[in-house]
Amino acid sequence: MSSDSPAPGSAEGEWRTLFDGTSLDAWRGYRLDSVPVGWQLVDGALTRVSGGGDLITRERFGDFELALEWKVAEGGNSGIMYRVTEEAGATYETGPEMQVLDDEGHADGKSRLTAAGSLYGLYAAPAGVVKPAGGWNAVRIVARGHHVEHWLNGVKVVECEIGSSDWEAKVAASKFKAWPRFGRAASGHIALQDHGDRVAYRDIRVRSLR
Repeated sequence: MSSDSPAPGSAEGEWRTLFDGTSLDAWRGYRLDSVPVGWQLVDGALTRVSGGGDLITRERFGDFELALEWKVAEGGNSGIMYRVTEEAGATYETGPEMQVLDDEGHADGKSRLTAAGSLYGLYAAPAGVVKPAGGWNAVRIVARGHHVEHWLNGVKVVECEIGSSDWEAKVAASKFKAWPRFGRAASGHIALQDHGDRVAYRDIRVRSLR
């Protein structure tokens, strides 16, 4: 397992590029030192083309705003996780997830709790916001202290407080109750999930909200 330093100090509101279409230097595999070969540059997008595991940022982020675009193939499934640590066997055991999904073509789209934009398994996103498979979707994830917001195509689809009584009750009623480190870290890596399907990400930027 690699030990990476926290993100260097930067002024609040100063956007930093994590992926500009040409370089994967800001990324590595989960519990790896390099980018798995299954993630490649395709037409300027960071694309999962074959197996290899989840990607994470080399740096860690606490209070931040993340902006990016994603698209999935028909029936595709992926996810964007945040405040991920490497103390567990998988990214989703520590990091909350914004679901990335073809709602029409994947079974998870039948429940709003696991549909595109949701905070997976805990907070439901509304229907009718995500674009069909093959279309680019614009994402913002805002995490400031315990407060989290998911934005999809300009619509705020999730807002919650990590650690609130509502959060704790939802976690206790979900699969995440089995993982005591889930949602507990104040800072961590941003992760892009390899869920076995083709997915592409582009224009990935982050800024500090300290």
